[in-house]
Amino acid sequence: MNNFLYFFVILISSINALPAGDYNFFNYLYDDFGENSIDGVETIDVSSLGPEAYGLPRNESGDALSQWSESSLMNPEEVGDYAEGDILMPPQQGRNGVRNEVLRWPKGHIPYVIEGYFNSEQRETIMRAIADYHRLTCLRFVPYNGQKDYITIQSKNTGCWSSVGRVGTVLHELLHAIGFMHEQSRPERDDFISVRYNNIKPGAENNFRKSTVKQTNDFNVPYDYNSVMHYSEYAFSKNQQKTIEPKVGGVKLGQREGLSRGDVRKINNMYNCKKE
Repeated sequence: MNNFLYFFVILISSINALPAGDYNFFNYLYDDFGENSIDGVETIDVSSLGPEAYGLPRNESGDALSQWSESSLMNPEEVGDYAEGDILMPPQQGRNGVRNEVLRWPKGHIPYVIEGYFNSEQRETIMRAIADYHRLTCLRFVPYNGQKDYITIQSKNTGCWSSVGRVGTVLHELLHAIGFMHEQSRPERDDFISVRYNNIKPGAENNFRKSTVKQTNDFNVPYDYNSVMHYSEYAFSKNQQKTIEPKVGGVKLGQREGLSRGDVRKINNMYNCKKE
């Protein structure tokens, strides 16, 4: 399992101390998983991300994220300087250090550990996101117990990808760990959106690359404007002008309220879940 897919899901916190408290609020999540209908282990092509997707968290990205606020036009993960803003995988040994394929989580079980200082409200937000996955899909986030592959939810000033203010932001980052890329990276995206490259801040153009048909699998789910994985209209804007415009009216891009129906369908199709 040396090439297993895992992201360090680092959730930025400004909290300096974590109150001592119990975890009774969260215990119900693990009382009874029941039988999981997920079977099979398949690969995910990540070659479209390029070599910049591999490395270690950097404080510079945290400095950029510290400028984000609820009044910002873009989502917090859209101000980072990692691949596509919020994707970073551990550096690998090898000729070029780039893996083209990684594996899905076997049986949909995802060990995780929460590290650092989160207050009770922030922890509740994380667990609400996990509860949504348990309610809507066959995936199961399980407390880390020595497994080789797991995700780490950390409170560090490395700007890694989110703030713990909205459940949808946590859902977004956990979807990366599950194996999802950004929705607007789909190969057919030009049929649905227009990218305004003249409004993108210098150096962020690569965040708007498309995957090829060979690199992606839509799992029979149409392009989803409402996906929690879609960039906002102002993602990586240098001038507060839109960088993405939908080709149909009446849609909002970049929602972070919760999983869309398309997100749920894709997860369940991806992991062969019969829950729906």
